[in-house]
Amino acid sequence: MEQGIERHALIVGIEPSRREEYLRLHAAVWPQVEATLSACNVTNYTIFVRGEVLVAYYEYTGTDHDADMARIGEDPVTCEWWTHTDPCQVPLFADQPAGERWAPLAEVWHLP
Repeated sequence: MEQGIERHALIVGIEPSRREEYLRLHAAVWPQVEATLSACNVTNYTIFVRGEVLVAYYEYTGTDHDADMARIGEDPVTCEWWTHTDPCQVPLFADQPAGERWAPLAEVWHLP
């Protein structure tokens, strides 16, 4: 891993009836949501879609990932954004903690 960069990848399903809604929302992510992510040391955030599966990837450049993720979760605009996006998502794995949709993926290999 490069000095100061953590790579994170997550996976979630899309509720089939809300797929187009989710894609429409992400065609114009709210500027304050993007600003909050950037202020919390999240860079290079990308979401990929295939069928009804989403894979998210981002790089974290801060020093306290948990604290920065908590700060994102405290932002009222981001919380409002999630009221629109969360209903579009469904967990893919039975062993996920209650209330969690996105499941982390383990990094296996990286070409620097």
